[in-house]
Amino acid sequence: MTTTTQISQEQQVTTGATIWLTGLPSAGKTTIAYELAGQLRDEGHRVEVLDGDEIREFLSSGLGFSREDRDTNVQRIGFLAELLSRNGVKALVPVIAPYADSREAVRKRHRTGGTPYLEVHVATPVEVCSVRDVKGLYAKQAAGEISGLTGVDDPYEEPASPDLRIESHTQSVQESAAALHALLTERGLA
Repeated sequence: MTTTTQISQEQQVTTGATIWLTGLPSAGKTTIAYELAGQLRDEGHRVEVLDGDEIREFLSSGLGFSREDRDTNVQRIGFLAELLSRNGVKALVPVIAPYADSREAVRKRHRTGGTPYLEVHVATPVEVCSVRDVKGLYAKQAAGEISGLTGVDDPYEEPASPDLRIESHTQSVQESAAALHALLTERGLA
């Protein structure tokens, strides 16, 4: 028996794409990704959320937070996202990816493979992120317990021309996900 939210194999939408959500820690990237993932699944899309924290735990556990290690982590995630995307999955990637050249290398990998790629900047100011402080990182940095926090004492290179800029501090999660869904629709991906 199927419910209205269950979609049969024949009804699944199989156009893949990578949607990379970049921004500071606690910007709202993962929350928006999961909200959008639910909407896309309800429409019959195959969707995976490649959460940066989970990737670090399972695929990049030996990496630290040096620039080289961060680049390696981003390239691993980019490879996995492109693999999923070219096989009909919407890969939602809420990962900080602080360096523009790392993000551009991922975009180039997708372009070379002919796989759709969208870069979304979740542009939440550091002051708002530090109040949200979902993982307690800003408090730990302020207390001197950690260093190298992206956007505070380690660089974050904002995208110069993302496909979409979301200011999550001025709208709800649902509104942010709706703006991203509208972009996917406009590009023929939803």
